[in-house]
Amino acid sequence: MDMAPSNNIDPIDPRRAEASGKKIAAGVLGIILGFLGIHKFILGYTGAGLTMILVSLLAWIPTCGLSAGVMAIIGLIEGIFYLTKTDDQFYEMYMVRKRPWF
Repeated sequence: MDMAPSNNIDPIDPRRAEASGKKIAAGVLGIILGFLGIHKFILGYTGAGLTMILVSLLAWIPTCGLSAGVMAIIGLIEGIFYLTKTDDQFYEMYMVRKRPWF
């Protein structure tokens, strides 16, 4: 007797597997290099990534580096958020709903 499911839906969604790899990469880079916004580019949030780079680098002199410090704190918080979410939560929040900040 064959116990295979009758529908043709693949139980392993490749987008979810991709999200798991992106979650780890984005989380670690958010913690280490958060002020550069590299974690945003990994998730496909080009606008948010550019915002973080520009705020960090262009506002460096007028703010005496404070802008990069603020972006580093944001990156740290986001990296921790990414790594503490389950794979399903991460996929739903950042890959399906495309939530670029926190």
